[in-house]
Amino acid sequence: MTKRRMLARTGIAAVGILALGLMAGCSSDSGSGGGGGSDESSSTLQKAIDAGSITIAVADERPYSWVDDSGEPQGATVAMHKEIFKALGIDDIKVVESDWNSLIPGLNAGRFDVISAGMSILPDRCAKAAFSDPEIMYTTTLMVPEGNPEGLTDLDSVKATDGGVKLAILAGGIEAGYAESLGITNTVEVDNAQDGMDLVSNGRADVFAMTAISLNWMAENNPDSGVETTDAFVQVIDGVEQIGAGSTVFRQDDTELLDAYNKELANITGDPEEYMSLVGEYGFTEENLPPEDLTTEQLCEGDLS
Repeated sequence: MTKRRMLARTGIAAVGILALGLMAGCSSDSGSGGGGGSDESSSTLQKAIDAGSITIAVADERPYSWVDDSGEPQGATVAMHKEIFKALGIDDIKVVESDWNSLIPGLNAGRFDVISAGMSILPDRCAKAAFSDPEIMYTTTLMVPEGNPEGLTDLDSVKATDGGVKLAILAGGIEAGYAESLGITNTVEVDNAQDGMDLVSNGRADVFAMTAISLNWMAENNPDSGVETTDAFVQVIDGVEQIGAGSTVFRQDDTELLDAYNKELANITGDPEEYMSLVGEYGFTEENLPPEDLTTEQLCEGDLS
C-alpha cells in the first residue's frame, strides 16, 4: 500500500466547502502583477496569456524553489509550474527572489503574480491570499550539530530543555507557529534556510527546525557544514497532529487564474508517475502526494481532525 493511500484512509475527511472570502468573485479583476499587458480590465490570466509570460516569486528554500547562479529558477515547485503554465499557453516564467516573510506582502503589492515556494496552507495565510489545491505533503525535522549533542528529536524535546537550547526558525514559517504554540521562547528568526543552517554550523544556534525535505537536502549537499538532521516527525499541538501541506499562492481576486491552475494541477497530482517525473529528481517521493480527500478549504479552516 502506498503512503498516499495510507494517508487517504487516516480519517482526513473533506469538510464541506465553505464560501471563503479568499474565493470570492466569479473571475479575476486583478490588473497588477508581472504578467504584463496594457488592458487594465484584463484578468491576470489573460494578461499572462497575451504576454506569453508570468512572474513567480521564489524563496531560497531548496529543493522547493531557488534561483541558480545563472539566474534561472529551479526546484520541484518550479518544475510543476513550468508544466502547468505551459499547458495554459504561458511559456515564459520570470522569477523574483524574496525573503520568505515578504512573499505574501509582495504578491498583494503586485510585484509578482504567483508564489512558487510550496507554502504551507494555514488559516492566517488564507485570510491574506488564495491557495491552490494541495500539492506537497511534508513532515518536519531538526538540523543539529554533528553528533546531536543535545539529543534532540522533535520540538517537544526542545521545549523540555526549558530554554537551554536556542532554536532557529524561519521568519513567517510554520515552525515559528509551532514554537509559539509550545511556549518555546529561546528562538532566533532567520530570513532563509541558508541562514538557519549557518547559525547551527557556526554554533550560534543549537537547532534549526524546518521541513524534512529541505533540511535533508541541505545537509546532503553541504557535507562539510558540520550538521546533521534528525528523523522526520509530525509535530503534535494540543493533541492534534499538524498536517503539513503546501501549495501555490495567488491574490484573492485572481480566481480565474486559480481555477485554471487547479484544473491543470489535478492532471499532475492525479497521476503519481507524472508527479514523480517532475519532482522526483529533487528528492520528493509518492509519499509527498496529498491524499485525495484533503482539501484547501479544510486546511484554511484549520480542521486537522
